[in-house]
Amino acid sequence: MRARIIATVQLVLLFPAVLFMSSLILRQLQPQQYEPAHSAQQVVLWYAARLWSLWILLLALPIAVLVTGCATLLRGWKRDTPLTSAARQLLAVIRAQFAMLVVAAATLTACGILAIVVLHMLAN
Repeated sequence: MRARIIATVQLVLLFPAVLFMSSLILRQLQPQQYEPAHSAQQVVLWYAARLWSLWILLLALPIAVLVTGCATLLRGWKRDTPLTSAARQLLAVIRAQFAMLVVAAATLTACGILAIVVLHMLAN
């Protein structure tokens, strides 16, 4: 139950940074006179106009999530035997299927690169 509360709080704390990063991407997808690029630009301008928002919403809150997440994971690792055994099983699967995981990672990377290149070509 405690882990669910921590997870919920972490998602709430990360929301402002995710909103900003999403707005940065979204405003580049189409001309800014059209929606949703216009709204995304307004969000970016709001963050940029307030120096505190950059420090608190984009640095302090994600750092708080990182610290509490690491502490929760370390404490859970020491207390939760099923978590430890599941992690060991996962590592065994990774070792056994390492080549296929590399192929999957390379395929996903190629997909991401192609998407970025195509979007860049369409923008020009």
